[in-house]
Amino acid sequence: MPRVLGIDLGTTNSVMAVMNDGVPEIIENADGRRTTPSVVAINPKTGERLIGESAKRQAVTNPENTIYSAKRFIGRRYQDDYVQSDGSLVPFAIQPLDNGDVGISFGGEIKSPTEISAMVLRKLKEDAEARLGERVTQAVIAVPAYFNDAQREATRVAGQIAGLEVLRTLNEPTAAALAYGIGQSGERTIAVFDLDVVTFDITILHVSDGLIDLKSTNGDTHFGSEDFDVRLVDYLAGLFQDCEGIDLRESTDRSAMQRLREAAMRAETELLTQTSTEVNLRFLSADETGPKHLEVTLTRAKFERVVADLIERTVGPCRKAMEDAGVSAGKVDDVLLVGGATRIPALQNRIEELFGTRPVGTINPDEVVAIGAALQAGVLKGEVADITPRVVTPSTCGIETVGRSLPN
Repeated sequence: MPRVLGIDLGTTNSVMAVMNDGVPEIIENADGRRTTPSVVAINPKTGERLIGESAKRQAVTNPENTIYSAKRFIGRRYQDDYVQSDGSLVPFAIQPLDNGDVGISFGGEIKSPTEISAMVLRKLKEDAEARLGERVTQAVIAVPAYFNDAQREATRVAGQIAGLEVLRTLNEPTAAALAYGIGQSGERTIAVFDLDVVTFDITILHVSDGLIDLKSTNGDTHFGSEDFDVRLVDYLAGLFQDCEGIDLRESTDRSAMQRLREAAMRAETELLTQTSTEVNLRFLSADETGPKHLEVTLTRAKFERVVADLIERTVGPCRKAMEDAGVSAGKVDDVLLVGGATRIPALQNRIEELFGTRPVGTINPDEVVAIGAALQAGVLKGEVADITPRVVTPSTCGIETVGRSLPN
């Protein structure tokens, strides 16, 4: 039976999985990594196209020709308030296409977000084929629950351009529920807490004997784990300015900011399991008095204080989602985590306080959506039984009648 890829086409990173003897498995990319940055770039000197990790590595030194977060624009109209707001946050240029959709300047051409996403999907397809030793022509792609029909259709078209028949687009919260195995039996209320890099979503699901029903969704499309990263970078840059009198945030030295950002990311990762870590950046900058270094001990407690208000920012949408679903915190049986930032201990503690139950952490939150998409592929191919995700729309569907009158 031909393999079907389960794909989490993420805003920042993408992951792919496949069913193997009835069990979903993550497929590593050509670099041997389990996640692939959703980044595409053009080398301005050679014209070479870079996708994934190679594109991400040169993003700071080549920002105008590096496209990331294309997912936030896919299927959207250029005049949308969301597009006008987020367009000012990215270093590459956007402009309207002839049909009114968003266009992205890329290597002297104008590409749609669908075409950019197709480049990432094509890499995933080719890497999967190399790993599996066989052709892959079909996929199930997970999308945010709030995606409307235009965004879902644009995602399907991206798959087609990449050479994939998209059998289904699956809501990411439903994919997470499938991956955690919640949909097998019994009746439970599930909260899926998804902190993506640029968006935050909280979804309440009801599961009954294999039927997965989305009850409510809420969130913040202008808030994500990137805000945590920016906050820590800003804090470290402030320490460096206090000690050395140089504000790297106002400097034209992009390599220094890239080193600072990479160090901040490493520190965040280490503080997930350690109570303190060292940030040691030799020769970070220089002035007429000589080279300048950054050497600081960063504790988990300090990091948690720096991002405390960001953690608290997730509370409001969670409460609203429960209210819309008609459930109280005490009625939520499981909280599922999606996104790497959900590993932050202080965030997990706040989630437990809010919902009254410890979040489930049996699957890597970076991989859970792709695993769920692979399971959905297994359902479609008859490899997995007794699971029925109910597809719902994120907004009201209208039915137009003759004369636009309402039916009796």
